[in-house]
Amino acid sequence: MPSDPSEPNRVELDPAESISSIGDAEESAPPERREQQRVDDPDVQSAINELIDRVGGESGSFDGRLMREMLTASLKLVPDGRATGELKLMTAAVKELRYAYRVFGQYPAPHKCTIFGSARTPEDHPDYLVTVEFSRMMKEAGWMIITGAGDGIMKAGHEGPGRDSSFGVAIRLPFETTANDVIDGDKKLIHFRYFFTRKLMFLSQSEAVVLCPGGFGTMDEAYETLTLVQTGKASMIPIVLLEGESGYWDAFQDFCENVLLKRGLISPEDLSLYYFAKTPEDARDHVLHFYRNYHSSRYVRDDLVIRLKQRLKNEDVERLSEKYAVLIKAGTMHQRAAYDIETDHLDLPRLCFTHTRRAFGLVRQLIQDINDCDPA
Repeated sequence: MPSDPSEPNRVELDPAESISSIGDAEESAPPERREQQRVDDPDVQSAINELIDRVGGESGSFDGRLMREMLTASLKLVPDGRATGELKLMTAAVKELRYAYRVFGQYPAPHKCTIFGSARTPEDHPDYLVTVEFSRMMKEAGWMIITGAGDGIMKAGHEGPGRDSSFGVAIRLPFETTANDVIDGDKKLIHFRYFFTRKLMFLSQSEAVVLCPGGFGTMDEAYETLTLVQTGKASMIPIVLLEGESGYWDAFQDFCENVLLKRGLISPEDLSLYYFAKTPEDARDHVLHFYRNYHSSRYVRDDLVIRLKQRLKNEDVERLSEKYAVLIKAGTMHQRAAYDIETDHLDLPRLCFTHTRRAFGLVRQLIQDINDCDPA
């Protein structure tokens, strides 16, 4: 039975498995003022549960308990006496995220690729032209494109697939006040006040990231993407460097290899986290190959669960288990059905092992090897 098309392709790598893991470390916070009724008072908690139920939720479910935790944390800002500016920031951030998730939630099934790059790239520049070509190819492969909504590389990322297959994730800046003419006015154009909420949506909604030449903002996005994947804070995705004029990513690679790696600031396997594409076709093929056998991954306790599109041969599983033994904390790799605690993509086979939670560059190499295998 195929996976439910309403299930999003992008899944959380390390989802909370119990409400106890959603702690807010209150033991290190200053004491609440005692003149107000405590928010964790049973009467207040009962009122919160009633509100959840009244608007159609189920306060006794796991999602209902998450909602209660969110409302409880919000109400605790009253006895905390937070400043107005802090309240405005938290309120705006939650409202931005809620609206953005609603927009993306209308398109759960298509794979999505985020493209980062400069807003200053002219439309006749080689970097612009290869971005148009790459994004057009991804649309032909059934993917949608997410970029910022400005000009330059962002507009190129929209021009290739066209308006219908594009998302615009815009940031409000005093010197960039309008969206490009491809995405302007589209219902998939989302405006953000904060960079951190905007970057969260870029990365949480995409199954691939393509980096084109850009300035400080592009470098910020490049290193944040690499850091999140390197530390296991984000699901593994293909990260591709693409350019139309040689030199930019050569300098980046030289810095990574001859400064970061030589000084021991990164590990050799970390260089596997990104791929330098030679052409738009090469970039497309690399992204699509990443999902040849691999579907997604998550943790169930300490077990890394790699969901597969088809089962692997037993001899390939044995070979991978030996080759990547350094990743295994105990036991060996094995194929199995979904764990009881899992709720999505239950039809897919799994390749599982107890992971050391280290060396995610090697995990990236493991996924590459999985995709090179012929199915059983």
